[in-house]
Amino acid sequence: MATASFDTARRAGSDFSGIEKAPEFRPEPAPAAVPGQRSSLVGLPRAALKERLLAVGVGERESKMRSGQLWNWLNVRGAQDFDQMTNVGKALRAQLAAAYTLDRPEVVSQQVSRDGTRKWLLRMAPTGRHDHNRGAEIECVYIPGPDRGTLCVSSQVGCTLTCSFCHTGTQRLVRNLSAAEITAQLVVARDALGDWPGLIPSRDASGSGEVGRLVTNIVFMGMGEPLYNLENVVDAVATMSDPEGLALSRRRITVSTSGVVPQIRRLGEEAHAMLAISLHAVRDELRDELVPLNRKYPIAELMRACRDYPGLNNARRITFEYVMLKGVNDTDGDARELVRLLKGIPAKINLIPFNPWPGSRYECSDWERIERFSEIVFDAGYASPVRTPRGRDILAACGQLKSETEKLRARERMLLDAGGDAAGAVSAQGFYALHDGEE
Repeated sequence: MATASFDTARRAGSDFSGIEKAPEFRPEPAPAAVPGQRSSLVGLPRAALKERLLAVGVGERESKMRSGQLWNWLNVRGAQDFDQMTNVGKALRAQLAAAYTLDRPEVVSQQVSRDGTRKWLLRMAPTGRHDHNRGAEIECVYIPGPDRGTLCVSSQVGCTLTCSFCHTGTQRLVRNLSAAEITAQLVVARDALGDWPGLIPSRDASGSGEVGRLVTNIVFMGMGEPLYNLENVVDAVATMSDPEGLALSRRRITVSTSGVVPQIRRLGEEAHAMLAISLHAVRDELRDELVPLNRKYPIAELMRACRDYPGLNNARRITFEYVMLKGVNDTDGDARELVRLLKGIPAKINLIPFNPWPGSRYECSDWERIERFSEIVFDAGYASPVRTPRGRDILAACGQLKSETEKLRARERMLLDAGGDAAGAVSAQGFYALHDGEE
């Protein structure tokens, strides 16, 4: 796993306090597993899967064929046991089972909305001493629709940024997710939905009796800022879109960013994914408040990066996300300025009714105001759909994700890092119970 690739560029003379959060831990580069524990092969990129075979003594020439076999079993058939791999020799299957697992992230909980949206709280395997043998937790969301099934995945545990309207932004940044951990979210969803060959898809979560919709689209709009974990995001997109594996079209994979300008071109060149911009304001002074990253990369710089995005054309438009905040960014003048800003950029504007969360100081714009805003944008020639809020009743809607991963206080963490068990102060389990959700 790459360490956090935080950009150090600064706008001259500006105060950047409160823009980004430093990670609570800086994990060691790509640990295969906690010493003494077997690591999982699920979600690994092709090259990493081959490395795991070489590590157990499979020869260089044979490893190419064997990695192809494993790749098919993992990413086409969804195998959960090495014994299912009937075209792999029994001796090699036993060797692999002794060294590795096919474990998925643990599903700690599943919530199902009235509209069929599902939210999973997933616990990753521990990746080092900083996890205190309790893997980090993230959330991902499955959104069924009439013609697609969209999976919203997370790229970080917590979030780098401090956007004032976003619930996820109030959570500490713990660490980046590895490419395998990102891809494994898709594997978990396919398991839950029966989305593998030979399986009967689950029934619609709303209880209607309809056949469950399968995953057709991926959006990197869960926890985290994807472009601050770009290496792992690029590798995850490659694994998800491999035509001999999970086989999602790159045109159905969208990566959303709050505007990490220096990484936008690289995303297009290396991931070839669709781009979404979390915009939300048309004036720097307001966007500085809503999306503090704007103080580093103001709107003019962001628009230049969008115009230069590799592969941009009318068939590969950029999606601009605009959350509708009552009395903040929803005037007719804001709509007209949005049209002016996007002139010449093949674009679609997603208008997002604000999804409330506990403690937020914002309100959603009135429906009549949203419709008027949409009408102005549409009349200027841009698609401006109003995103139907999904999963609000389970805090699964846009901007609401926030895993309740409990954290040890500094004193207990220091004791654990020093080799103690913190029992003299309070047990880890007792601390979690006493300080559930404490920030």
